[in-house]
Amino acid sequence: MLEFDEALAMILRAAPTLARESVTLDEALGRVLAEDLSAPSALPAFDYSAMDGYAVDIVEFDAGERVELPVRGESRAGADVPRLLAGSACRVFTGAPIPLGANAVVMQENVAREDDRALFSSKPRAGDHIRRAGEDLERGALGLAAGTRLGPFQVGLAAALDRDRVTVSQRPRVTILCTGDELRAPGTVGSAASIPDCNGPALRALARIAGAEARILGHTIDTLEATRAAIERALIDCDLLLTVGGVSVGEHDLVRVALEAVGVGLQFWKVRIKPGKPLVFGRKGSTCVLGLPGNPVSAQITFALFGVPLVRKMLGDRQVVPRRDRARLASALHQKPGRLGFYRARLEGDVAHIASNQASGSPVSLACADALVLVPADSEGYEAGASVEFIRLSEL
Repeated sequence: MLEFDEALAMILRAAPTLARESVTLDEALGRVLAEDLSAPSALPAFDYSAMDGYAVDIVEFDAGERVELPVRGESRAGADVPRLLAGSACRVFTGAPIPLGANAVVMQENVAREDDRALFSSKPRAGDHIRRAGEDLERGALGLAAGTRLGPFQVGLAAALDRDRVTVSQRPRVTILCTGDELRAPGTVGSAASIPDCNGPALRALARIAGAEARILGHTIDTLEATRAAIERALIDCDLLLTVGGVSVGEHDLVRVALEAVGVGLQFWKVRIKPGKPLVFGRKGSTCVLGLPGNPVSAQITFALFGVPLVRKMLGDRQVVPRRDRARLASALHQKPGRLGFYRARLEGDVAHIASNQASGSPVSLACADALVLVPADSEGYEAGASVEFIRLSEL
């Protein structure tokens, strides 16, 4: 049985490298850059005013702090750069180029204006309220590195770098196959013993958030023949196959046998964590296979901990695993040593409130949590007030 870090490292090493594609900025949100974006020219491209005000030459203030100057001309965004006439001030607006010969901007709130004259009550300093060309990026400087996930602000920077298209990694194709005689699609009619499948929709949502294209293949009954046939179909046009259920040691747990029967080379099938000890990982060709346990919390947490980083690694994302932060426990948390524990919790500031229901079959407790508190495998737990590591579910 592997330790958590060993299992994760093994999975990440197996991640295939996906092809690249060019997309428009409209299509780029949430994608991962597969190229470096450098500045084709200085950013900003020219000196401009950071304020509405008056552009001046500070030489005019050598005679004293209180200076009155005539206002001659103006500089506005998008217009040609004017020249500052000697002995005058030039009206300037935010984002407009600095007039030639000016070396400071006095914000309009600090200027008394009478007709065509401006009265300045204090001497400006050279460079006041001027943003210099290249202040953000010099020509050729790196703006966005390959491996960057493109959020709204990164898309904005790509546009500022004069790019209308970017090269990104193709989305991994994730297929989800849920097994079990008891399952039915949510909203459909089934027998009294049937239950709606909550794992498929949750796993598809997690995969999509991570950047994958995800589909639910359907459900398969608990026979070896049906399970094997379903897995063979699922492996077609797929970068990552998720099977759900049937990976433990019961008489109806057939997935591991079926995976081996279709030629999937299994690398491990148990990880020393809770929930989620029965976790299968293997490959067939370049396709990765994760066999998740069937209980909702176990399936969803194990995919969040192992499958989401795998998807991110396929995409070339620089941030593959979530950050770990620290919080204080609101109450005691105890466990039987032996497995690394991931406990559902709710955060209030820097205090973690552990959910009272930690059953692996309870999707309610997971939906109400916003963090997973970690307890090391060799630990019996912590008393109230102890500092503990946690992972934010929003970062998975």
